[in-house]
Amino acid sequence: MSARRRGAVRGAAAVAGLLLAASALAGCSVPGAGQTVTPSGSGTRVSGTITVFAAASLTKTFTELGTEFEAAHPGTTVTFSFAGSSDLVTQLTAGAPADVFASADEANMTKAVAGKVIQGTPTDFATNVLAIAVPPGNPAHVKSFADLASPGIKTVVCAPQVPCGAATAKVEQSAGVTLHPVSQESSVTDVLGKVSSGEADAGIVYRTDVKGAGSSVESVPFPEAAKTVNVYPIASVAHAPNPRGGAAFVAFATGPEGRHVLAAAGFGAP
Repeated sequence: MSARRRGAVRGAAAVAGLLLAASALAGCSVPGAGQTVTPSGSGTRVSGTITVFAAASLTKTFTELGTEFEAAHPGTTVTFSFAGSSDLVTQLTAGAPADVFASADEANMTKAVAGKVIQGTPTDFATNVLAIAVPPGNPAHVKSFADLASPGIKTVVCAPQVPCGAATAKVEQSAGVTLHPVSQESSVTDVLGKVSSGEADAGIVYRTDVKGAGSSVESVPFPEAAKTVNVYPIASVAHAPNPRGGAAFVAFATGPEGRHVLAAAGFGAP
């Protein structure tokens, strides 16, 4: 074999070696026939319907998050069931199908964990504090938490088993004020509805509810609220119809996207 021929063979062998090495380094990152490539930064590919059970005080923020999640994950649909956290735990324990549960307090999430309807460990993702909501113009001239106990003031609160009701009871105890509400509602949205319609002079809801209600109500802050901070946990549901979708939504809600939407609504960091 001529010198020129031997050089050509060695050159071809070297090129082949380089190609084999490159292929080995690429490994699984080079898609083969039928292999789906997930776009960079999009995370695990999910599809289908994702059912989220969430506290009523999360209605506006989670609805917005659901829209953003669907845009980030084409082929998904996020459906929500908003209610008092205690009602949602009851539904989950009874076997209601859901992929995610977001509670307005740790107590109801603990009940869900004890009832074995939660998969994995819940993650705290937000905090909230109470506020007094009054109709526009504050016709009853409510100025403080103690005013809510005054004769003639029609006050509406959440039921004791609901997170905002439990928080209200703690404020009553710490402030030494006993309220005599005209009704106890099953969610903050029900309390807010009675105030905005003028059926009540005042109601105890969350700061975020007052902010989200716009001009339909006004807020009366009270310093005692700072002593009772509600922590919001979220978790995947055991035996979820769409566990991968549920896990993706939890990651979305607890990540930068969720933090941005929640902060804009007035929620604090966990």
